[in-house]
Amino acid sequence: MTVADYMAAANGHYYATRDPLGAAGDFITAPEISQMFGEMIGVWIADLWSRAGSPAFRYVELGPGRGTLASDALRTMARLGYTPAGIDLVETSPTLRAAQHARLPAAEHHDEVDALPDDAPLLIVANEFFDALPIHQYVRTIDGWRERMVERRDGALAPVAGDIPADDAIPASLRAQPEGTIVETTPVSVAIMQRCAFRLARQGGAMLVIDYGYAGPAAGDTLQAVKTHRFVDPFADPGEVDLTAHVDFTALAEAAQGAGVSVSALATQGDWLRRLGIDARLQSLTAAAPDRADELKGQRDRLVDAQAMGDLFKVMAFTAPGWPAPAGFTGDAV
Repeated sequence: MTVADYMAAANGHYYATRDPLGAAGDFITAPEISQMFGEMIGVWIADLWSRAGSPAFRYVELGPGRGTLASDALRTMARLGYTPAGIDLVETSPTLRAAQHARLPAAEHHDEVDALPDDAPLLIVANEFFDALPIHQYVRTIDGWRERMVERRDGALAPVAGDIPADDAIPASLRAQPEGTIVETTPVSVAIMQRCAFRLARQGGAMLVIDYGYAGPAAGDTLQAVKTHRFVDPFADPGEVDLTAHVDFTALAEAAQGAGVSVSALATQGDWLRRLGIDARLQSLTAAAPDRADELKGQRDRLVDAQAMGDLFKVMAFTAPGWPAPAGFTGDAV
């Protein structure tokens, strides 16, 4: 099977059968590190909504984990006087749906973006969502580009080059790469981004994407697997490890622009959080709980510092026609 089919099948089983988050799980995400992360997103939404004229809107989250981010963001929005007309979560895992319902009993669940209501503007958050979607991998061989497949060899799974020429799948700027080079594409991510963008263009609103990734096109193998907070072989234990790949933000931007929405510049997570005021929020929390000063500072540093999540994770915003420019971004759009 293709790497994409392998990744889809493995992650489908993985997420349907467990809660992978937290110290006792396989990995931890930014909302689980600190309430400040979700609070900054709540501030971002409240600011944009206010400058857009305060219309009725729906809060939407794609792959919302345990509901921690949504809980923190919605609490912050409520404190600022902004309450959505509805809370809509796109999630397929029964285990995670149960955790989300416990935190957000008023939320409605949906299996896919196409099922979202169409009665109001959407403010969509996708934090570490696109990285878990299947990617296709292509490898440059002596005979040209071939799609990377997964096969059983000597009792174990391993990636191999397929037989069918795939040069047309490679961006023109990367086709002359040397033998052994790997290039990734993300048609599933692009399709979901297009659906979200068409919704924004039709209904109004904005979308915020936060993930580890890069501005493409670029070559390189980014497929990785994590189990109990350690990197492991992506092909060794299918369905029992978290498979992810770095997100090509340029591909998402191009998909959205084709639907007629505006795309922000690409920012690092660290810069974006600082511009939104995470340091002021740290001071406020520290003043309220001085005995937690070191703990809170450590949480902030993990989210913002370049050697932690600050530079690896990127942020991009997509806004409907007529909506104001989102906060936290500088420079030219992609």
